[in-house]
Amino acid sequence: MNFESLGLDPRILKALAEKGYSTPSPIQEQAIPVVLSGRDLMAAAQTGTGKTAGFTLPMLQNLLKGSSARNNQVRALVLTPTRELAQQVADNVALYSSHLPLKSAVVYGGVKINPQMQRLRGGVDVLVATPGRLLDLHNQNALKLNQIEILVLDEADRMLDMGFIHDLKRIMALLPPKRQTLLFSATFSAPIKELAARMVNDPAEVSVSPANTKATSITHQVFEVDKANKLKLLTHLIKQEGWRQVLVFSKTKHGANRIATALNGTGIGAAAIHGNKSQGARTKALADFKSGEVKVLVATDIAARGIDINQLPYVVNFDLPKVPEDYVHRIGRTGRAGETGHAVSFVTGEDAKELFAIERVIGELIPRSVEAKFKPSQPLPESKLDTRPSKPKKPKKPKSQSPEQGSNRAPSSDAKRAPSRKPQDRKPAEGQNASKPAARRPKPQTESGDAPKRTPNRSRSQNRAPSKTS
Repeated sequence: MNFESLGLDPRILKALAEKGYSTPSPIQEQAIPVVLSGRDLMAAAQTGTGKTAGFTLPMLQNLLKGSSARNNQVRALVLTPTRELAQQVADNVALYSSHLPLKSAVVYGGVKINPQMQRLRGGVDVLVATPGRLLDLHNQNALKLNQIEILVLDEADRMLDMGFIHDLKRIMALLPPKRQTLLFSATFSAPIKELAARMVNDPAEVSVSPANTKATSITHQVFEVDKANKLKLLTHLIKQEGWRQVLVFSKTKHGANRIATALNGTGIGAAAIHGNKSQGARTKALADFKSGEVKVLVATDIAARGIDINQLPYVVNFDLPKVPEDYVHRIGRTGRAGETGHAVSFVTGEDAKELFAIERVIGELIPRSVEAKFKPSQPLPESKLDTRPSKPKKPKKPKSQSPEQGSNRAPSSDAKRAPSRKPQDRKPAEGQNASKPAARRPKPQTESGDAPKRTPNRSRSQNRAPSKTS
């Protein structure tokens, strides 16, 4: 089968031909006809199988039937969990619509909002967005969502993992009930299906591969190593094996910085990307990695989805992921679009439980290796594949909110907020007794903003509650 047989517009076919695409992937082959028919869809497929084109191509064609977007209006909305994925999807939309009379834009946090507001003034046919920035723009009357014709939720399972459920509920309340809704996810767990039930109307379901399985184009192995030798082993493999482009995953932001700094110290060009980096720094690091200016990109799980690098040959799990299911998404950065790839994981004796959990999720044992120069002080316990079905995760209970908070409060960015400090957590001023309250503590403000009136100081005996009489 080729793209012509799917009934796509000749202008879209021209854009595909210019990119060198002629044959649809299995998920594209099944999803595109459903989307073109106007029906809601729930599609599940492995990472790296072409899900983005699976909804973008038919979505663009369906938008050709209607009139252009009016000022501050949006016709199709694509929601993604991360800024990098939003930019990647937007790049694909721009590519596939290069010969179409359609306008597209992308909005996400971490950058100035005014340029985004200006781009939305004339209206856009396709808007790719992260939830937090989308709500910010709506709250500032920079865009309207009441004319949405198509809603796409990309990486729906990741959205729930990252705590976007409250934002999604607010966004859903702003959308028209009559629309086409498309959900694309690696898996459809119980929480995802519960969310989908409130969003879709009689959806078609497409699944082209078993959940949590690695692509056949990817080989993977485990290196048994002591924690103290991980950096030395990584440097050795890159230099001795001649690895030219490597994506390394660290479980912490500090660890990502440390690994990148150490590699640069050995003459290996490296850059780090994580949530504490500015959006400009993240964009530059990714661009330098794609261009080959730096050989190694060290990332936290912010990059497990949303980074699409042509012919990326190697992925290294410097630390195993906290969530076993994320292993498939991490190694799925390589072996994409039919290319081959190799994934390596460094595992210490302390990581045995995490390794066993990953092997249980993917349903296979990962081959093990030991580098002669970096033999571990103690060998890993032998793996025994647990074939019992995993128990479904219970969805996290949302924090209680007042009606005012649930309806009016929207996040100011896509980053997580730090919890507010309770009065009892506040440190006393220098020189005060920590066991006693400060002599003069500011009185709380009332709802009107005025400070309550002070009452005269009383002696300790006057403040004492009267004793009960028999």
